Amino acid sequence: MNVASRLPDTSRNEAPRHSVRPPFLGFGLGLRPQHYDEILSGNPPIDWFEIISENYMVPGGQPLQTLDKIRARYPVVMHGVSLSIASTTPPNFEYLQALKDLAHRVEPKWISDHLCWTGVHGKNLHDLLPIPYTREALDHVVSRVQLVQDFLGRAIVLENVSTYVQFSNSEMTEWEFLSELSRRSGCWLLFDVNNVYVSAFNHGYDPLTFLNGIPGDRVVQFHMAGHSHMGTHIIDTHDHPVCEDVWELYAAALRRFGRVSTMIERDDNIPPLDELIVEVNRTREMAAQVLGPVVR
Repeated sequence: MNVASRLPDTSRNEAPRHSVRPPFLGFGLGLRPQHYDEILSGNPPIDWFEIISENYMVPGGQPLQTLDKIRARYPVVMHGVSLSIASTTPPNFEYLQALKDLAHRVEPKWISDHLCWTGVHGKNLHDLLPIPYTREALDHVVSRVQLVQDFLGRAIVLENVSTYVQFSNSEMTEWEFLSELSRRSGCWLLFDVNNVYVSAFNHGYDPLTFLNGIPGDRVVQFHMAGHSHMGTHIIDTHDHPVCEDVWELYAAALRRFGRVSTMIERDDNIPPLDELIVEVNRTREMAAQVLGPVVR
């Protein structure tokens, strides 16, 4: 369902609403329950944490109480997996209200999700599904982003996903679609370095082409993660350390986009916190090598 008729036209060149750029947070980590105790009992050298929004969109419970304690000590951003921004199903306002309520409690620096759809007809498929990059799809997603941003009262941040198929009817590249989406809707971009590497390998293009096709002033976050290389294709599994090729692409992203909040994602085979801090420190050190030290 295209909801453009319900919203004002922002396709012209005026500045979109909710367009204040999020702050640079430094170098962070995805918050996982396995590390709650270590985080609360110590003072790990992590600048900020990213939470999976849906894990805390509940009225109460121990995870939410733990998040309150961590949020009191560290900046937090919210990262969702069920916004389904590209779905043709009417927006789920119960979900959006729960997201808004959590944001009111957590006061995140920003709220992000993925450029994809995750379900239809009330069914959540629990996967980040690709879309065709057509003008019709662009108009549709722009209208959905505008609706969500108006409901939340803030700009959102959208992430490029790893893909394994392409659509023959696409009329533009993924990076062209993302660029135009950000320009027209005012949303910011989460540049997942690993996802770009995965998709570029799977579809046979140069990841630097993707990187150079994204406007330099719209990216406010980097994701760094590992994957499973199957020989003929790569699966974005987030269950390995970041590989050297992705580290090289991260260096190129720093040169392209400058100082951008960066975090390590790990969703399976989760190691002890100390091992992940090694990777967090590497993002910090690489940024200092490429861009110079942060002046505070």
